[in-house]
Amino acid sequence: MNISIIGTGNIAWHFIQVFEENDLNVAEVFARKKRKAADMQGYAYDVAVQTNLDFSNSTSKVFFLAVSDDAIVQVASEIRLPKEAILVHTSGAKTLGDLSVALERNPKVKMGVFYPLMTFTRGVPVDFRKVPICIEGEDEYTLSILRGIAQKISGNVSEITSHQRLVLHVAAVFGCNFVNHLWALSKEIVEEEEIDFEILKPLISETFQKAMKAEHPAQVQTGPAVRDDESTIEKHKKLVKEDPDLLKVYKTLTQSIQDWHQ
Repeated sequence: MNISIIGTGNIAWHFIQVFEENDLNVAEVFARKKRKAADMQGYAYDVAVQTNLDFSNSTSKVFFLAVSDDAIVQVASEIRLPKEAILVHTSGAKTLGDLSVALERNPKVKMGVFYPLMTFTRGVPVDFRKVPICIEGEDEYTLSILRGIAQKISGNVSEITSHQRLVLHVAAVFGCNFVNHLWALSKEIVEEEEIDFEILKPLISETFQKAMKAEHPAQVQTGPAVRDDESTIEKHKKLVKEDPDLLKVYKTLTQSIQDWHQ
C-alpha cells in the first residue's frame, strides 16, 4: 500500500522516515515549491516530488495532510484524489468533519485522522514506538486501514473522537507548551542577574520525575503558594514588578495553586 504525504514540515519530515523504516512505502511528497521537498527524497526509496494537488492518477491509498492547522481546509478543498482514497489530517484541534470540503471534488473519498500526540522538531529523532497515535475514521474500513498503519510504527494506538482529541490537545498545551514557556521565563529571570540557568536544571529534572511518578502531580506540589507563605510571595512580586507580564503570570499561577490546595 502506497502512501503520499502533503507537506514538508516537522511531522512530514518524521513521517517519511518512520513509514519507510517500517515498510510503508511513501510514493509521493507534495510541496508547492520543489526545493522544499528536495531533501525529503533522501529519506525514502524512489519517492516522487509533486508541486500540484492533482493526485488523480496516484497509486497511493492514504494521503496524509501534514500541514498547519490553518492550511488543512484550504488544501482539502483543492486536492484531487483517486477514487476511494483515504484523506487524513494529523491535527489535534481540527475535527474529522473539517475534511468534508474535499468531498466536492472527491465524492468517494474516505476521511480520517492520524494524530501523533508528541512534540516534533525537524532533525531531532523520536522513538515512535512510544508515541501515542490517536486515530479516527468515518467508518470501520477507514479505521482498520489507519489502525494497521499506526500499529506498524507505534505500540500505543487509540481510537479517539474529535472532541476527545481536542481535550487531549488542550491538556497537552498546558502540560507541554505552557511548561516550556515557564522554563523560558525562568531562564530570563536568572540570566537578567547573570546567573547561569544550568543551576536550575537539577531542580527542574527532579520536579518532572516526581510528577511523573506520583498518582497525581498535585500531590508533589511544593513552593510558597501551596504553603500560603505570603511573606515570600510578596517578596517575589516585588522582585518582578517591573515586568507587568511576568508579574501577571506569577499572580495567576500563585492564585491557581492556592485555590486548588484550599
